[in-house]
Amino acid sequence: MSDSGTIPSDAFSLRSPYGRRAIALSIAAAVGGFLFGFDSSVINGAVDSIQQDFGLNDVVTGFVVAVALLGCAVGAVLAGNLSDRWGRLKVMLLGAVMFFASSIGAAFAFSVWDLGLWRVIGGLGIGIASVVAPAYIAEVAPRQIRGGLASLQQLAITLGIFTALLSDALLAGTAGGADEVLWFGMEAWRWMFLVGTIPAAVYGILSFTVPESPRFLIAQGRSDQARAIFERLVPPADLEHTMRDLQTAIEADRRNAGVSLRGPVFGLQRIVWIGIILSVFQQFVGINVIFYYSTSLWASVGFDESDSFTISVATAVTNVLVTLVAIFLVDRIGRKPILLTGSVLMAVSLATMAVAFVFAEGTGDDVSLPGAWGPIALVAANVFVVGFGASWGPLVWVLLGEIFPSRIRGKALGVAAGAQWIANFLVTVTFPAMSGWSLPATYGMYAVFAALSFVYVAWRIPETKGMELEQTETLFTR
Repeated sequence: MSDSGTIPSDAFSLRSPYGRRAIALSIAAAVGGFLFGFDSSVINGAVDSIQQDFGLNDVVTGFVVAVALLGCAVGAVLAGNLSDRWGRLKVMLLGAVMFFASSIGAAFAFSVWDLGLWRVIGGLGIGIASVVAPAYIAEVAPRQIRGGLASLQQLAITLGIFTALLSDALLAGTAGGADEVLWFGMEAWRWMFLVGTIPAAVYGILSFTVPESPRFLIAQGRSDQARAIFERLVPPADLEHTMRDLQTAIEADRRNAGVSLRGPVFGLQRIVWIGIILSVFQQFVGINVIFYYSTSLWASVGFDESDSFTISVATAVTNVLVTLVAIFLVDRIGRKPILLTGSVLMAVSLATMAVAFVFAEGTGDDVSLPGAWGPIALVAANVFVVGFGASWGPLVWVLLGEIFPSRIRGKALGVAAGAQWIANFLVTVTFPAMSGWSLPATYGMYAVFAALSFVYVAWRIPETKGMELEQTETLFTR
């Protein structure tokens, strides 16, 4: 019965019970990505009001927006060890509780430093979720559909971004402005943060309803429970093969328990650097500038606040749709061609935005784009979102779940995710000051990083489509 050749060809289709169950578990885990996306963009509609109410300059404003990302980096580094010690579900619950508390604290912040503290606490929860969610999905997903299911993490992020921007727009529209009083004497921007308690509560509840990772259960000596879970996720013909391979991998992990990430390349193993570089490129193209500051950006070039919110929501919808395209294509076309195509689209669109802002008129808050340059910049920004959302957004998470050897996967994934958060922080904290200095130079720099990402993928990243996790690591060794 262990012959995988007898597996029905449609065993993992959306219509099959195995496919539906794996998808359901992956969606539940990916709610952590939803929190990530929501936290990334909820500040978008509030940033101008926060700057005005607390009397902040551009540097402090950038720090308040970005400080959550430092918490994310710490949470991502800690998540691997915590999930191996406590299990994936308890760590999911911890992340949900921290984000829930952060949403309430930020809503009632009385100073910029108080707000910053709550954003750090929320960041810790988001960082934890950013590592546990893709790890859990990779451990329950059958290899035949692992790429698509791993991409659900990015889809959830995009849905979180869309929800945050939509709720920001609705709250600001209802109040007549983000800084206007809405309900119970609280400004609309405070309600924007408070809405975050809803997805945090959902994530916490789901942590009680989904089964524990089979890999963790086997590592804890609970093989019967792991088998019961796998019986619902893989056909009988593949069950023994799946259990045997997982037990072998866990035994290898135990033999290598003392293995560190240290290596000959600047103190780390080469594969760890590959994960770090992919993470850094994903952020250094400037994607989060669109989702953190887009409302302020479009307002600064001539759109009123209402139109700026509408444009931001439309951009978020575009991001969701193209992520669905990536999920459909990743296990058909492969990882590398999609990444290369995305790099080209991002480089061209960012360069177009840089050129458009060369023609900007005015200074400070009175900047505007004359003639056709406003629409050109708007179209270019959305092409950039298309290029990122259909490629680097979801596929970096897929690759990070695939490329690391099992003996260091948890630690390496934590380091790579931590590097991603730090890169995100650097881009986010520097954008207000850099955009005040020169928007053309800022977008030109992001375009250069997009072009470099093409070179790096073409040079260093092999194709991993359809391979077992234990096979993919061999592609990255000399």
